Amino acid sequence: MKTAYLLAAFAPLVGALIAGLFGKSIGRRGAHIVTILGVAVSLAASLWTLFDVLQGHVFNGTLYSWAMVGGVNFQVGFLIDTLTATMMCVVTSVSLMVHIYTIGYMADDPGYQRFFSYISLFTFSMMMLVMANNFLQLFFGWEAVGLVSYLLIGFWYTRPTAIYANLKAFLVNRVGDFGFVLGIGLVLAHFGTMDYAPAFAAAPGLADKTIELIPGSPWSLMTVACICLFIGAMGKSAQFPLHVWLPDSMEGPTPISALIHAATMVTAGIFMVARMSPLFELSDTALGFVITIGAITALFMGFLGIIQNDIKRVVAYSTLSQLGYMTVALGASAYGVAIFHLVTHAFFKALLFLAAGSVIIGMHHDQDIRNMGGLRKYMPITWITSLLGSLALIGTPFFSGFYSKDLIIEAAKFAQVPGATFAYYSVLAGVFITAFYSFRMYFLVFHGKERWGGAGHGHDAHGHGADDDHAAHDDAHDEHHHGLAAGQKPHESPAVVTVPLILLAIPSVVLGLYAVGPMLFGDYFKSVITVLERHPAMAELAHHFHGWAAMGVHAFSTAPFWLALAGVVFAYYCYMINPRLPAAVQRSFGGIYRLLENKYYMDRINEVVFAGGARLLGRGLWKAGDQGLIDGLAVNGSARVVGWFSGVLRLAQTGRLNSYAITMIIGVALLMLFVVLPLIRG
Repeated sequence: MKTAYLLAAFAPLVGALIAGLFGKSIGRRGAHIVTILGVAVSLAASLWTLFDVLQGHVFNGTLYSWAMVGGVNFQVGFLIDTLTATMMCVVTSVSLMVHIYTIGYMADDPGYQRFFSYISLFTFSMMMLVMANNFLQLFFGWEAVGLVSYLLIGFWYTRPTAIYANLKAFLVNRVGDFGFVLGIGLVLAHFGTMDYAPAFAAAPGLADKTIELIPGSPWSLMTVACICLFIGAMGKSAQFPLHVWLPDSMEGPTPISALIHAATMVTAGIFMVARMSPLFELSDTALGFVITIGAITALFMGFLGIIQNDIKRVVAYSTLSQLGYMTVALGASAYGVAIFHLVTHAFFKALLFLAAGSVIIGMHHDQDIRNMGGLRKYMPITWITSLLGSLALIGTPFFSGFYSKDLIIEAAKFAQVPGATFAYYSVLAGVFITAFYSFRMYFLVFHGKERWGGAGHGHDAHGHGADDDHAAHDDAHDEHHHGLAAGQKPHESPAVVTVPLILLAIPSVVLGLYAVGPMLFGDYFKSVITVLERHPAMAELAHHFHGWAAMGVHAFSTAPFWLALAGVVFAYYCYMINPRLPAAVQRSFGGIYRLLENKYYMDRINEVVFAGGARLLGRGLWKAGDQGLIDGLAVNGSARVVGWFSGVLRLAQTGRLNSYAITMIIGVALLMLFVVLPLIRG
C-alpha cells in the first residue's frame, strides 16, 4: 500500500511541477491535462486507501529520516487511519472538481498554466499535512498551504487590492503560526519527541505537570501547549479574532475560493485539533477556550453575512460561521462530529462557491446580488444546484448538512466545559441567521424581478468587479465596466462548469444519511480519536441516536428546524413580498448597520492598534536603539572618545627634539622621586 500512499501524496506535485516549469512548452491543454491527471490519480489512490483502512489495515511508518539532533529524529512519515483517509478523499475529490471547473472559468486568463500549477501544488501541500505522522511534517504542510494560498489570493498581481489581500492573509496567519510553533516547541521540550504516537502515549503522564512562564506562577503544561496549538488553528481556520483575512481573500479567482474555503486550507485547523484529541482531552480549560472562540465565530460572523452584497462574500462569511460550528464541536469533545461537518460542508460549500462563480460568468462578471434577479429561467442548472447547496447549508432535514449541524448543536447542549451554555445558544441562534442570509442571496439572485441590463454594475466596496479575469493583468481594470449590457441576457455556463456543480450536489444531498451512523456511532474513529469519560457529549448523542430516518423525522419537532424555516420565511418576506422593509430596518438601526458594515471595526483595530503599534515600536527602536544607542553611543560615541583621547596625546607629539628631551628628563626625575628614592630609604 505504500505505493498508493506515495501516489496520493506526490501525484499532484508532479502535475504542478510539469505545468509550472514547462507550461509554455505543453500549452494550456497540456497544463490542465497533467494537473487534472495528477489529482485524479491522487483521488483514486485515496479511495483505495480508504477502502484498505476500512478493512482494518492501518499504517504508521517513516519514509525518510531527515536529521538527528540531540537524540530527536526528524522524519518524513505517514500515519494512515480513518481520519487521514477521510481527509484525503475529501481534499482530492473537491480539488478534482475545482480543477475541471477551472478549465471553463479561467479560459481567457493569461496566467492559465500558472494557475493550474498553483492549485495542484496546493493539493500536494494539503495531502502532506493530513498524512503526516509527526509535528515536523505537519508544520511543513501547514506552512506550504499558507504559502500557496498567498500565491493564489494574489494571483492577479497587478491589482493593489489582491496584493493587499494576500499580504493580509500571510501576516495574519503568521500570528497564528507563531502560537503553533510555540505549541510544537513545548511538545518537543517536555515530551521529547516529534512523533504523534509516542507523544500521545506520554500525554496522560504529563497531565498534571506545570510550567512557570512567569516565575512563581505555575501553569498547566497541557493547557498552555493545547492553547498554543489552537492559536495556530485560529489563524488557519479563520477563528475570531484571526478571521479578518478570509473575506478579503475573495480577491482571488472563484475556483480558489472554493478550494481554500471549502475542503482544504481552512479545515486544516479543525483536522489538527481532532488529531490532537489525546492532548486536548486532558485540559478542560483548553476545551473551554476552543468552544468559546468557536461560538463567537459562529454567531458574529453570521451577522456579517446578512449585509453583504457581493455574492462571493456572502458565501465567505457563511464559511466563517460554519467553521465556528466545527470548532464548537471540537470544544465539546465531539471531534467526530466536527470532522463529519467538515466533510459535508466541504461538498455543499464548494458547490455554493462554484455556483456563485457560474452566476458571475452568466452575469458577465457582475458580483453584486442587487443587480441580479430572475436568473432561474436563464441558468436552470446553476439555480437547482444552488438551491440544493443552500438547503444543505441551513440544515434542512435529510440533507447532508442537517445531520452534521444538528449534532453539533446537540453536542454543545450536552458539553460540560466552561462556555458550553454560551456556545449552545450561539449555534442555535446561528441557525436562523444562516437561513436568513443564505436565502436572502438565493431570492435576490434567482427570483423576483430582473434587475440587470445596464453597464457599470458589479463594483464592490473597492470600486471594481472583484473577479474580472478578463482584465486580470490590466492596470486600468478599475475603469472597465462589468455586467450585462442593455439587451444582453444571462446564459447558462458551459459543461465544464455545470458538471462539477451536479457532481458536488449529489453528496450535498445524500452523504449525511449514509455516513452519519457508521462514521459517528460505529467504530469508524475507534482508537483514532480519544474522548475521556468526563466529556459526555458523544455518549449522549449515541444514546439519543436511533438511525438517520428517525433523526430526520424527529427534526420537524425541534427548535433548529423551526428557526431555519423562520429564517427562510423572513428572507422571502423581506426580499420578495415587502422589499422596502430591509431599507427601513437599516435606517432605524443605523448604528448597528454601521457596526456590521465596518466588520466590528476589526480591520481598523488591526491597522491602528497592532499594525500602527508595530510601526510605532519599530520607529521607537530605530530612533532610540539604532540612532541613539547603537549609532549615537556605541559607534559615534566610541569614535568621539577615541578622537578626544588621540587629541590629548597629540599635544605631546610636537615633533621637536628639545621637547622630547625635556619630557624624558621630567620622566626620569619622576621615576627617581616615586620609585628609586623609596627603595633607597627602605
